[in-house]
Amino acid sequence: MFVKICGTTSEEDALLAVAMGADAVGFVFAPSPRQVAPDIVRDIVRRLPPEILTVGVFRDESPQRVTDICGRTGLRAAQLHGRETPEESAYVHARVPVLLKAFPAGDPGLADVLAHGADAVLVDAASPGSGKVFDWSLTDGVPAGVRRLVLAGGLDPGNVAAAIERVRPWGVDVVTGVESRPGHKDPRKLRSFIAAARAAHTDEERPEDDLVPYDWQADGG
Repeated sequence: MFVKICGTTSEEDALLAVAMGADAVGFVFAPSPRQVAPDIVRDIVRRLPPEILTVGVFRDESPQRVTDICGRTGLRAAQLHGRETPEESAYVHARVPVLLKAFPAGDPGLADVLAHGADAVLVDAASPGSGKVFDWSLTDGVPAGVRRLVLAGGLDPGNVAAAIERVRPWGVDVVTGVESRPGHKDPRKLRSFIAAARAAHTDEERPEDDLVPYDWQADGG
């Protein structure tokens, strides 16, 4: 089970997430209580192990600025969380190794998600970062061709196992469910969330090529 810890604002929290076993660490550049400056992210990324997928989260930002920030900070992935077009996604993906495309649950745009050519598709609540759970049955509308579905939206240590059982995602993404307050991670919640996500995953639940976290480097990422 791929686990992404998002809304990271400090080096301490980034290293904590890695120590607890996270596969990816996300940094928010869109307007948010968890928004961080590129220079701060650049310094944090330099301290993280190379196997950790570092992700910049953007919403309705110009593709040029997305790629500029990823290049300046050393981020290996961009997560587009707005109304980006397939052409804008393609522009970013041509310049950033890994692309995640996010949609609110039930969004009609999910029907055309494959046109974005993303490495993974993230389905979130209507208000990202709100900590609110959406109706997980809305993920049933994700096209069958999506191989890597990442579930977000109100996940926490107490519900992540049930979410995985219902949705059978490739990965999970959490922000508020592992915080002590906005922008600050809680070590106990982090540990419990990652342990619960790992325990909920069994080999029988996944296609053979997805039994382990995606090897981005093997794919040229």
